[in-house]
Amino acid sequence: MNINKRLILPLLTTAILLLAKFYLREEAQTWTGLFTYLSPINTVLIIIGVVWTLLVGTGIAKREFLKNYAINQEDNLKARKVYTQLNILQKVANFIILLFGIGLILISFESIRQIGVGLFASAGVAGIIIGFSAQKAIGTLIAGIQIAFAQPFRLDDAVVVEGEWGWIEEINLTYVVVRLWDQRRLVLPTTYFLEKPFQNWTRTSADIIGSVFIYTDYTVSFDEMRKELDRILETTPLWDKKVKVLQVTEAKERTVESRILVSAKNSPTAWDLRVYVREKMIEFLQRNYPESLPKMRVTLDQVNK
Repeated sequence: MNINKRLILPLLTTAILLLAKFYLREEAQTWTGLFTYLSPINTVLIIIGVVWTLLVGTGIAKREFLKNYAINQEDNLKARKVYTQLNILQKVANFIILLFGIGLILISFESIRQIGVGLFASAGVAGIIIGFSAQKAIGTLIAGIQIAFAQPFRLDDAVVVEGEWGWIEEINLTYVVVRLWDQRRLVLPTTYFLEKPFQNWTRTSADIIGSVFIYTDYTVSFDEMRKELDRILETTPLWDKKVKVLQVTEAKERTVESRILVSAKNSPTAWDLRVYVREKMIEFLQRNYPESLPKMRVTLDQVNK
């Protein structure tokens, strides 16, 4: 069986420390002074070596499993689901490994173990106080695990949070990083996504419908606008050829509101398509129907003197 190159160093280090442990056990009775601390120090180093090996192992296992899933493909819904679960599960596993490693180091010393037992025996009220103070932190960790399995969002999902639009860039046990459209990063606690509503534009699929509103005078020809919309969409690769609608959605005292619905393969493309359609429709009105642009009518009554 081939051993990953990343595992060679931690495995070799741990093996050498274990061999040294057997040697120290035989010679420890003849040592005095500072040499008596070599055996406990060696035990701590062995624990660190095992923890190091396990941490590297979880990273290798995750990378090997994810080789079967390409997140950079167009249809990457399943891949993003697996990436999200494995990333969070790896962080949970690493947290548990580190926790047990620290615990083993503490109980490996007799004096520290006795102090720890005494502290646990007299925990009482202090334990309750610590429990209340750690409640939020524990809740955040549990929220991270919930997100891994319930998956209200996944890596690279397009979301709208706090009025900002962006993509899920990083999911950790205690916080989530959202990469906004202008390359800023919005960092939110994991509990935010379980307690507050947010928009997920790619929850089940990446395709999305975008809307464009055009305001004109009552004299505009809606049939000609629909013909122009057809022509615009047929000349751009941004449109996925699924949805194209122009409807009059409002008639106000001065203008008529027309809503255009167009579909695209994902949210960034939908944004570009909306901008393109809006620009071309305005140019069409300026060129062919300048008299149908929004205007204010004023009637002047001639007064005979």
